[in-house]
Amino acid sequence: MTLLAHISDLHLDGSERATRRATRVMDYLRALPHPVDALLVTGDIADHGDEAEYEEAARLLTGPFPVLTCPGNHDARPAYRKALLREAPDQGPINRVHHIGGTTILMCDSTIPGRDEGRLDTQTLAWIDTTLTALPQDTPALIAFHQPPVELHHPLPDSGMLQEPGRLADLLDAHPRVVAVLTGHAHTAAASTFAARPLIIGPAITWTLRMPWEGDQAADRDQPPGLAFHILDDDRRLTTHYRVVL
Repeated sequence: MTLLAHISDLHLDGSERATRRATRVMDYLRALPHPVDALLVTGDIADHGDEAEYEEAARLLTGPFPVLTCPGNHDARPAYRKALLREAPDQGPINRVHHIGGTTILMCDSTIPGRDEGRLDTQTLAWIDTTLTALPQDTPALIAFHQPPVELHHPLPDSGMLQEPGRLADLLDAHPRVVAVLTGHAHTAAASTFAARPLIIGPAITWTLRMPWEGDQAADRDQPPGLAFHILDDDRRLTTHYRVVL
């Protein structure tokens, strides 16, 4: 069994509010009686893509567990690499593979610099294919990136969803070891399906999306930050539990 925590959309901007909300969630995770096997952060770590925002993220995103990240549309690849990953700044996609227990997790870069919508470019899709092909036959895998590949029935996230999702769906058809797809971006805890697999959208730290039937103002800044716990069991069944952190 693999136990993962999943947060998204911190939008750290140097403000007391953003820092307080992210700190609250990290304190909650660090205080768990039984630590998670890893924490996934699916993008929009910074709000403006400034190095100082990633320096703060590097201080906050620590615990008795590995922290796995991927960028979102608010993130800037060079500053992300330099201040968060401690690598040479570069404009190329930031794709990383992690082996957590018996599960492989691919944290993928679906960003298009300067745009809200996402795309898994040819380089990234080839990396996903090569990485999955190289795994032992019995290894389950999860794929995580920022923009959801399906409509969520709100004009705000649906205007910035993953473009050309069929390219990923075709790739997943060739890799049945992929158990589920995990994303962020929408600022709402949600569950759907994609390519005959669970699609789980992590809630946001910064604010929660009001759906059209809940009111006209999209951003509910009074809702507490949320997170998800994903359990991947020995039968390769993924179960998700959502929490808010008061």
